[in-house]
Parts: sequence; structure tokens; C-alpha cells
Amino acid sequence: MMFKHNFKKVLSATAFAVALVVAPAANVSAATNDASSTQQSATATSQDQQASQDQAASQSSAANQSSATAVSASSSTSTSSATSTSMVKKTTKKAKKTTKKSKKKTSKKKAVKKVAKKKRATKKAAEAAAKKAAAVKKAAAKKAAAAKKAAAKKAAAKAAAKKKAAAKKKAAAKKKAAAKKKAAKKSAEKAAKYWIAMRESSGYYTARNGSCYGRYQLLISYLGGDLSKKNQERTADRYVYGRYGSWVNAKRFWLAHNWY
Repeated sequence: MMFKHNFKKVLSATAFAVALVVAPAANVSAATNDASSTQQSATATSQDQQASQDQAASQSSAANQSSATAVSASSSTSTSSATSTSMVKKTTKKAKKTTKKSKKKTSKKKAVKKVAKKKRATKKAAEAAAKKAAAVKKAAAKKAAAAKKAAAKKAAAKAAAKKKAAAKKKAAAKKKAAAKKKAAKKSAEKAAKYWIAMRESSGYYTARNGSCYGRYQLLISYLGGDLSKKNQERTADRYVYGRYGSWVNAKRFWLAHNWY
């Protein structure tokens, strides 16, 4: 818009200068025509009035005066034309300078806009890069957190499995120990029972000593009329566990009292 406005101003100034040049040129042409007409008139008068020298001299003087006026007018016109030409050159130079200045200003404005546009593009690219970097960082953090969680879960599962295995092993060991203890107790019970049987009847199921009968020399009334080996074993166990709690305790009592 600024450039168009300045260009219109330049055109107006140029038109004005041309008008100044054309107008004086028209005046010069008119003055020249007048002088030529005057000379022709003077020549005709001189031919027509040759008889009268005084009148011819007067006409010649008038013609000379008119010619001098025409020369003066021509000189004035030339001076005016030179002045007008100088003004035109000056105006044209000024118009060119204004145009150049306008172009320079427009070019500068375009350069500023270009720099601003480039700056905006750079800023936008930087923001996009920062956003992308943030997204990559977030994804990496998320992945690392997931990996850490998976590792923790795996470690927990491994620890749980280890603990379970340890508990199982401990239970097995405990069970084994209990079984071993039970076996040892059973073995001790069996040994103590055998020891008492050997002391009471030398191991015979038919041994009799008064009211006592059998391998463990129990009262016949305890056997309830059943003298079988099976009943003797069952009745002896019932009697010992009911009175002493175990054959080991019964043996201990026997060692202290020689009977049980």
C-alpha cells in the first residue's frame, strides 16, 4: 500500500514537470509566429510604400523593434525552458530517490517478516523437538518402571518359591524327625516290652505263677477267660499304657521295684 501511494505521488510530480515544459514551449512557438508575421507585414509595407522613404524607415524601425522583442521573448523562453528542465530533473531525481527509499523500506520490511517467519518456524521446530523428547523420555520412564515392576514381581515370586521350598523342606525334615522319633519310641517301647516279658516269663505265653498267667504274667481275671497270644498282647498294652503311660516307664518302675 505504501509503495503504491509513493508511486502515485511520483507520477503526479512528473506530470506537473512535463506541463511546465510544454507550456513555455507553446509560448515560444506563438512568439516566433508573431515575429514572422510582423516581418512579412513589414516587407509587404516596404514594397507597397517604396515611394515614401520616411514611411519605409518608420516601418523598418518598427520591424526592428518587433524583432528585438521577439529575440527577448525567445531568450526568456529559453531561460524558462532551462529552469523547467532543471525542475523536471530535480523532481525526477527526487521521485527516484523516494521510489528507491520506498523499495528499500519495503525490502527491509520483507526481510523483517522473513526473519520473524524463520524465527517462528525455528521456535515451532524447537517446541516439536522438545515435545518429542518429552514423549520419548516419558515412554522410556514408563518402560523402565514396567521393567522394574516385573523384576520386583519376579524377585518376589522367586523369594516366595524359595520360602515355600524352605518351609516344605522344614516340614519334611520335621516330619522325618517326628517319624524318626516315633520309630525310636516304638523301638524303645518294643524293646522295653520285650525286656519285661523276658523278666516275667522268659517270653512264654503259657507260663503260670499262681493267679498270674502268660507272657506278661497278668492276672487271669484281666484276660477275661481269653488266653490267646493276641488277647495277652492287647491286654498287656492296655494295662501298661493305662497305669504307666508307656512300656519304657513300666520298665523303669520294674527296675526300681522288681515288678510292674
